[in-house]
Amino acid sequence: MAITNSLAGRNLGMILLGLWLILTNLLPLLSMRVSTTVTTGLAVLGIIAGILILLRR
Repeated sequence: MAITNSLAGRNLGMILLGLWLILTNLLPLLSMRVSTTVTTGLAVLGIIAGILILLRR
């Protein structure tokens, strides 16, 4: 419950941004080749995070 309460108080856009940053930078570090679907998914995640940050949600 403590984890849920601490995440609820955080900005969703910042959580998504953090997730996007980790995934985007982890893939080249591990020398993984990813499909176009994964690349598109990461791009969409970044766009959603940016929109939520601009809307302050």
